[in-house]
Amino acid sequence: MAIRIISRKCTQAVCFMFLMVLLFCVCEGQDSSSLSPMDEKEKQVIYNVIQGFVGKWWNGSDLYPDPCGWTPIQGVSCELYDDGFWYVTVVNLGQVFDNSLICSNDAKFPEQLFKLKHLKVLSLTSCFLSPNKNPVTLPISGWEKFSESLESLILRSNPGLVGTIPSTIGSLRSLQSLVLLENSLTGELPRSIGNLVKLRQLVLAGNNLVGEVPITYGRFSELLIFDASRNNLSGSLPPIVGSWSSLLKLDLSNNVLEGLLPMELGRLKHLTLLDVSHNKLIGGLAETIKELVSLKDMVLSNNPIGGDLLGTKWRSFTKVETLDLSNMGLEGSVPESITEMKRLRFLDLSNNNLNGSLSRNLENLPCLKALHVNGNNLTGRLEFSQEFYGKLGRRFAAWNNNENLCYVAKQVTPVPYSVKPCLQEITNSEGVSTVENFEMSEGSYDEDSFVETSFGISSFVFNDVWLILSVNVVLTVLLWNLSF
Repeated sequence: MAIRIISRKCTQAVCFMFLMVLLFCVCEGQDSSSLSPMDEKEKQVIYNVIQGFVGKWWNGSDLYPDPCGWTPIQGVSCELYDDGFWYVTVVNLGQVFDNSLICSNDAKFPEQLFKLKHLKVLSLTSCFLSPNKNPVTLPISGWEKFSESLESLILRSNPGLVGTIPSTIGSLRSLQSLVLLENSLTGELPRSIGNLVKLRQLVLAGNNLVGEVPITYGRFSELLIFDASRNNLSGSLPPIVGSWSSLLKLDLSNNVLEGLLPMELGRLKHLTLLDVSHNKLIGGLAETIKELVSLKDMVLSNNPIGGDLLGTKWRSFTKVETLDLSNMGLEGSVPESITEMKRLRFLDLSNNNLNGSLSRNLENLPCLKALHVNGNNLTGRLEFSQEFYGKLGRRFAAWNNNENLCYVAKQVTPVPYSVKPCLQEITNSEGVSTVENFEMSEGSYDEDSFVETSFGISSFVFNDVWLILSVNVVLTVLLWNLSF
C-alpha cells in the first residue's frame, strides 16, 4: 500500500530512481551465488584452460567474472546440473567466427583441461599452426576422465598437431563425433577406436595416416559418415564396411588402397556418397554396386579398375547426380541405359578407352550440366541440338583422341569445343546449294575446307564468280573498241 501511495505522488523520474535503488538493495541482500551459481573451482579451471590455448595475457577473471552467466566467454557454453551449479560443457576455440578467441603461437593442451568433468564438446580449429616451431601432440593420458561426458571431439586445420592418435581415445565411450581433419597426424589407425560404438561421424581426412582399416571398426552400427580420405592408407577396402548399415557417406579417396571393391558394399542401402577415387583398385565394376539404390554421388575415378560399362544396370541408379568414372581403363561402348539416369547432373567418362558413338538421348537428361568424354576413342557423329551445346558450353568436353568424332553443324555457333564438323556445304553449277554429311576418318580433316564450311563458301562458288568476271571483261573490251 505504501509503494502505491508513493508512486502516485512521485514524478516519473523520481519513481524510476526509487525503484532502481530498491532493486540494488534487494540484490545486495542476496547471496551472489544464487545469481551466478557456478562452482568457483570450475570457474578457475576454465580460466586456466583458455589461458593455456590463448596465452597468459588473457585475464578472464577481470573480463568475464561470470562465464556461465551475464559475462559469457566466446566459444564457451554451460549447463545447469542437479547440484544447482553451472558447469562448462562446450569449449570451442580458434578461427571459427569473427569474435572467436584465437590460439597463441605457443598453444598447448593444458593439463587442467581434463578437470572439466562435464565437458561434452571440445573443438579446436587452427590452434597449432607450426609443426617446426611449435609441434604439439595429443595427450596420451587424461581422456578416460571424459569417458562418460565427451560427445564430440573436433581438431581441425592444425598443421602443428603431430604424432600418433593415442589409443586412450578409445576410452571415450560416449563419443558420437570424432573429427581429426587436416592435421599432421601420423601412424596407424588405433584399433581401440573400434570401442566407440556410439560414433556417428568419424573423419580422419587430410593427415599422414598409414596402414589398413582395422577389423574392429566393424562395430560401428550407428556410423553415418566415414571419411579417411587424403591419407596413405593401404591394403584392401575391408569387408567390414558392409556392417555399417546406417552409413550415408563413405570417402576413402586419395589413398593407396588395392584389390577389389568388396561385395559387402551392396549392404549399404542408405549410402548417398561413395568416393574411392585416386587409389589402386582393380577388378572391374563390382556387381554389388547395383544394390546401392540410394546413391547420389558415385566417384570411382583414377583407379585401374578396367572392364566395361555394359554389365551394370545404370537405369537402377535413379537418384545419382554425380557419376565420375574417368581414368579407369574402361573399354567398350557407352550404354544407352545411362540416358535413363534422370537426375544426373555431372557425367565424366573421360580418359578411358571407350569406343562407339554417343546416344543423342543424353541431351534428354533434364538436369545434366556437364558431360566429359574427352580422351577416348569415340567415333561417329554427335547429333546433339545446338541448345544442348549452348547449355553446356565448355562443360561439354570431347577433345583429345576422339579423332573420328564429328558434330552435325546446322549453324556456325554454338559448336562443341575442339570437335570437327561433319558438314560441308557445296554449290553446284546450277546454283543449287546442297549439304553433304561425311564420316570423319583419321587424316581426313582439312583445315581449309573447315574454314570454307564455317563461312558457307565452297570452291564452286569461287569458280562461278571468276567465270562471270571474265565474261564482263570481254564485253567491256568489245564495246570500247566499237565506240572508237
